[in-house]
Amino acid sequence: MHHHIDQVVEFVSFHAVLAYLLVFFSAFLEAIPIIGAIVPGSTVIFALSALVPSGSLKVIPLVIAALVGAALGDGLAYGFGYWQKHRVLSVWPLSRYPKLVAESEDFFRRNGTLAVFFARFAPPFRAFVPVTAGATAMPPWRFFVVDWAAVLVWAAAMIAPGIVAGSAAEQWGAKAEHYALPLVAGLLVVGGTFWYWRRNRLAGAGAKPLAKTDG
Repeated sequence: MHHHIDQVVEFVSFHAVLAYLLVFFSAFLEAIPIIGAIVPGSTVIFALSALVPSGSLKVIPLVIAALVGAALGDGLAYGFGYWQKHRVLSVWPLSRYPKLVAESEDFFRRNGTLAVFFARFAPPFRAFVPVTAGATAMPPWRFFVVDWAAVLVWAAAMIAPGIVAGSAAEQWGAKAEHYALPLVAGLLVVGGTFWYWRRNRLAGAGAKPLAKTDG
């Protein structure tokens, strides 16, 4: 068992670029409508952050990967909504999930500009509010100022606790090869469970067609 753990830690150490790419795509996909509602990207980022104290990964590239991925994903979702206007919320694939779309619109109306900030910490709204902000014609400068601030805080909230967890494990006398795989695996199990719950919730939200009104 220890041999396999050593191999995993060694793989991350010598293929750190792949880990940073995973962090980038985890952050990026969480901002994409529908996909972001089920991808446990934050859990992956938190888990990989625990490898920083061991030296397997470096904190600056990790932070950059998370920031760029999240900002790019949010920006593309906003841009698509801004380009397509409100009709984007009633076409496939969003048309399959009218309940989540309605909840996101309500969340956006209730919180205004701050909805962009709060949504980054509130899945599954994270995957719907940027496109909703674009569809409702929120000014680009306002969206990006608030979104980039949210992304900075979110990245710190995801990465710092992972680093603390990894550092605490090492202070207790555990080496990376002893705690890395169990910690990462445990976090991914939790993330997988959460993913399964969100997937079922998403399926339930898409069970009913869009309501039609007379006239």
